[in-house]
Amino acid sequence: MSILNKYIIALLILLFSIGLRAQDEDLSLSGALEKSLESNYGIIISKSDVKIAKINNNWGTAGRYPTIGFTATSANNYELIDTITTNRVAFGLNVNWTLFNGFRVKITKDKLEKLENLSKGRSGVVVENTIQDIVLAYYNILLQQKRLEVLNTLMKLSEDRYKYQQTKYEIGGSVTYDVLLAKNIYLDDKASFLNQEVIVKNVIRNLNFLLGEQPTVNWNFTEEFNSDTSEYILGDLMEKMMANNQTLQNQYANLLLQQDEINLQRSALYPRVSLSAGVDNSYSWRKPGSQPEQYTELLSPYGNVTLSYDIYSAGNRKRAIDIAKINEQISQVETEEMKHSLTNQLYNEFETYNLRKVLLNVSSESLEAAELNLQIAEEKFKSGVINSFNYRDIQLNYLNSAINQLQSIYNLIYSNTTLTRLTGGFLEEGE
Repeated sequence: MSILNKYIIALLILLFSIGLRAQDEDLSLSGALEKSLESNYGIIISKSDVKIAKINNNWGTAGRYPTIGFTATSANNYELIDTITTNRVAFGLNVNWTLFNGFRVKITKDKLEKLENLSKGRSGVVVENTIQDIVLAYYNILLQQKRLEVLNTLMKLSEDRYKYQQTKYEIGGSVTYDVLLAKNIYLDDKASFLNQEVIVKNVIRNLNFLLGEQPTVNWNFTEEFNSDTSEYILGDLMEKMMANNQTLQNQYANLLLQQDEINLQRSALYPRVSLSAGVDNSYSWRKPGSQPEQYTELLSPYGNVTLSYDIYSAGNRKRAIDIAKINEQISQVETEEMKHSLTNQLYNEFETYNLRKVLLNVSSESLEAAELNLQIAEEKFKSGVINSFNYRDIQLNYLNSAINQLQSIYNLIYSNTTLTRLTGGFLEEGE
């Protein structure tokens, strides 16, 4: 085998391998969700926040344990008049420990525990929002692809009509006006089709961003474009929302934190007991002029207990407690406001969901009638029973019916995901 043939074979193998890699990978909705949980930027950041809160949730951060320090100093001096040289080296090891400060350590630890849980709750909200964004982005792609198919069908019909008019014109059965009219309609439909192709590429790139993938990655989307039409009971949804809505759970956590803040400010009303202990070791060297050198060594262990109490602080402690109580009341009002707001959202979305189910049935029936009417109109147009304008009106009616039916499916999917998020269903399913 010649060297040239070897190069040709190697090139063909390389091109074939590139072609294999260029094939679109199948992507289901569950696969997209799995990718997002691993690579979505917002989820990665929220997980890091949870790690930070977990690290901070420690008895050492709360102040239970003593602190230990070590110091070393070297002091040098030279007296010019008396020509005295001195050098002092000192070492110190000290321990400081707060034995009691009004239960502040325990309160702080409880607060750190709640902050970690709150961080997890906030991360849960990020996950919920991301899941909803992924679901809607995935089905929006299917929606835009279906719209592309409808526009492609309409474009082909217009192209066939244009070719039909050209053929009639060539045999003398049509006039230039009809040919130009058919051509303009075909070009308009083609432009709509090309614009829709760009829209499809854009929504795929949007999904890739949510998945943390590069914009150039293409997928073969395997899910069917249809919506769940389950029946919901408002009372059950309300009960689930009050028990599982993550945003509401986070607000409850905020309320508990405000209660801890009151106890934390009250701890300043108690005395403070602290212990300090250690040992100091120093070496001194002194050379006074022509006299003999003098050496001194000191070793001084110590241990002290200190009791301190602020008798008067200009009312700062009382004001801090009062402010903490007001903040707790604000948090309670915010909790009630959130419950009221979520209840309104649930009522609105529940009614919207039921309405959109009805609208989906209406749009599906309308599409069936429009498809049948389009088939009949095509035969009537070719037989000369209806003119070009009538035929075009029927085409546009089919286009509107098809688009409305596709949009109705997507709208129902949107309402379904919103109800699931409001009732905490995304995290519940994940668990």
